[in-house]
Amino acid sequence: MKEKFLEKIKYEYNYSDLTIKGYDYEITKFLEFLENNNFDYKKVDSNIIRKYLKYLDEQKYKKNSISKNLSALRSYYKFLNEEKIILNNPFKIISNPKKDKKLPDFLNYEEINKIFDAIDISTPLGLRNRCIIEILYDTGVRVNELVNLKMKDIDFANKTINIYGKGKKERIVYYGDYLKEILNKYINDSRKILLDKKNSEYLILNNNGEKITTRGVEYVVDKIVNESCIKHKISPHVLRHTFATHMLNGGSDIKTIQQLLGHESLSTTGIYTHITNDVLRSEYLKNHPRSKMN
Repeated sequence: MKEKFLEKIKYEYNYSDLTIKGYDYEITKFLEFLENNNFDYKKVDSNIIRKYLKYLDEQKYKKNSISKNLSALRSYYKFLNEEKIILNNPFKIISNPKKDKKLPDFLNYEEINKIFDAIDISTPLGLRNRCIIEILYDTGVRVNELVNLKMKDIDFANKTINIYGKGKKERIVYYGDYLKEILNKYINDSRKILLDKKNSEYLILNNNGEKITTRGVEYVVDKIVNESCIKHKISPHVLRHTFATHMLNGGSDIKTIQQLLGHESLSTTGIYTHITNDVLRSEYLKNHPRSKMN
């Protein structure tokens, strides 16, 4: 049944390959625990779940990892319930532990400019790479949403893009003049060269004229970051965090950020206010004449 569940979240809910791999890992870990302790996966109750959580704690699992595990199992057992394999979802009444607070990484304005400056747009792949970075930073989309962008999703007249996110939820993101210019150059020049008389409905292509993969985008970002001489590691998701942080620093309200990022819960977006508060505090201490005594 696990394979059927994984197929469902891939094809019906449009989950990314990375998310599906994570669900597979978490569910397999629980099923192995059941097997090792002679428990039937169809007869799981709160006592068994407590024993499992104790086992995870003994294995020194962090709260965030336990929460991730419980979320995957809650979805899996909801599926088993819908398929009439079990009568009730035992994970429905189990709460996730409070997560350890970890502020997301983001780039400051100087660093993001270094990244843009490091891209040579005189080549077809260079122009494509600039387009990738511009989209990630200008719109805050997830890397999986980027690779699945199709030409028909873009409204060039209104500078908007239709995004189909987790669970096939649709939202609209906006872009400005910088991305408009790069997008037009990429589509009219580089993309045609990469296609080499082939056809593709996808916006971002690899050097074979096919849809780029998430790993391909990660490789592009790694390459550009190395060339920009920025010392710390940066992933495509860091550009999403940077988008949100810079929007807040620029005066945008948290509700707007939530909608643009496609977050279901406002509390998920709230993490960025901690970053903004840190920036404000730093600026105050640095610039206010009475912030510290001489």
